Amino acid sequence: MIGLVLAAGAGRRLRPYTDTLPKALVPVDGEITIMDIALRNLAAAGIGEVTIVVGYRADTVEERKKSFEQRYGVDISLVHNDRAEEWNNAYSLWLARDHFARGALMVNGDTVHPVSVEKTLLANRGPSILLAVDAVKQLADEEMKAVFDADGRLAKITKLMDPAEAHGEYIGAVLIEAAAAPALADALRTTWERSTELYYEDGFQEYANRGGEIRAAEIGQVDWVEVDDHDDLAKARKIACRY
Repeated sequence: MIGLVLAAGAGRRLRPYTDTLPKALVPVDGEITIMDIALRNLAAAGIGEVTIVVGYRADTVEERKKSFEQRYGVDISLVHNDRAEEWNNAYSLWLARDHFARGALMVNGDTVHPVSVEKTLLANRGPSILLAVDAVKQLADEEMKAVFDADGRLAKITKLMDPAEAHGEYIGAVLIEAAAAPALADALRTTWERSTELYYEDGFQEYANRGGEIRAAEIGQVDWVEVDDHDDLAKARKIACRY
């Protein structure tokens, strides 16, 4: 199993930081970036190989690749998304299909969370795909919400849902078992071919609609944040120093 980080996006709402850097390289604790936290967590969870999907300002990640490898004791491979500024992340994840074919512990490159999330996913491994879900947080309109059926399988994942209907929020960390990888890759391809504006979570929905098994691993009471704008960044800087 490898680690996988999606870090191709431009993060325009974080300008001026992202005028010259991808979102994943924005500092959240001194010189520690969101990418540092992702790599540190994966290494602490026992992952020795990490694939990073890069796009916007990929050169800045390439420049730090060797230092990241030395600092966290991981081998890093880069996958280039040359459409990262035009297309959404269903395509980014699909581009990494040959890498997650081995099984992957994947994290979004804009999510700041403690290593307990990765450890929860690994402790609850099953036959297919496992989503890290926050079932504690009070939900609103912007969150990626998920509903699971009576058997615990994913029924619906979308931002476009009444928060009262949701089981919880998918936080941007997922464990993809190797056995699920070919079918997921095909579902992702169908998704981005339908619309390049779709998220990889829409690919999860396609996979579930086809009968694929996706379940939840609840992360409990955890301080985490998806860093989309400056308010999120301020929160990330408050919590990252505690990890």
